[in-house]
Amino acid sequence: MSWFFFALICILGWGFADLFYKKGSDEHDRYSHMRIAVWVGLVMGVCSVAMMLIPFDEEWKSPMTLGTLLDNSIRYSPASLCYILSMVIGYAGLRYMEVSIVSPVQNASGGLSAIFMTVWFLVAGRLGSIAEIFDTLTSVGTVLIVAGVIALAIVEQKLAREERRLNTPEKKYRFGALALLFPLLYCLFDTLGTSADGIILDEEVGLGLGEIDVLILYGLTFLLAGIVAWIYLWIREKKPYNPFARTELSKGIAACCEEFGQVFYVLAMSRNPVIAAPMVASYCVVSVMLGRLLLKEKLKAAQYLCIFAVIAGIIIIGINDGLTA
Repeated sequence: MSWFFFALICILGWGFADLFYKKGSDEHDRYSHMRIAVWVGLVMGVCSVAMMLIPFDEEWKSPMTLGTLLDNSIRYSPASLCYILSMVIGYAGLRYMEVSIVSPVQNASGGLSAIFMTVWFLVAGRLGSIAEIFDTLTSVGTVLIVAGVIALAIVEQKLAREERRLNTPEKKYRFGALALLFPLLYCLFDTLGTSADGIILDEEVGLGLGEIDVLILYGLTFLLAGIVAWIYLWIREKKPYNPFARTELSKGIAACCEEFGQVFYVLAMSRNPVIAAPMVASYCVVSVMLGRLLLKEKLKAAQYLCIFAVIAGIIIIGINDGLTA
């Protein structure tokens, strides 16, 4: 299957994850983001252990000795730590801002990481392959995706300011412009993580880690983060947090969607990191559409235009990928 279809599946998985992250976020619960981290760590940890036990080809997974696991964990730690920081910051931001505002701002990281990886591959002597990747149609599609995501973020911020000016201020807006720091910090750390992933997974200049290796390492790291979050909640609340309570169902669904998207994200990034990064970041379009449809947030003409630009970019890249396959 082409990297393009892997990226499309990832977009759907992470789009639904954003929706359920928002549904599982409680503006009145100061530890809501920690509870989500517990669930994500639990799901990713279980999947990682399962992948360790399943036999895969060595191209996908290195032989799992304790020494290899520790060595690979150290090599992959820059990417995994950046991702975990970005995601926990993103969970916190959902307490104060709508998913349709947070997601587009966060996912400007796709365009930024594509730029960073392009610079890296140029320095590493991959100019020829980069030139082949960015042919005319791919360049047009990528520009449409990046421009659409950035424009959507700008439009969402303007609409949020208008709502705060016209309506009685709600508690979730009490931080005002300061709340924007959450998605901006997410964008920063996710850019670093995505860039590191593209470099680590690259077949020619990467660190030689297989796709399953990356999924296992990231999952185990997040499992550790989830355990730390669970212990922290126990200390702060004087009782153990039960993630399996019925009220926590949305968090569990979000975590499952996150891991589902993560699998296909790694597959897409391992095959075409520079183009896959901005395309995957367009999952914010799915988040916005689901947020508007299911959370009753109405779309404006400017938002439809941005979404159309992103979809057009994806279609152009998909057509071009089929023509050049």
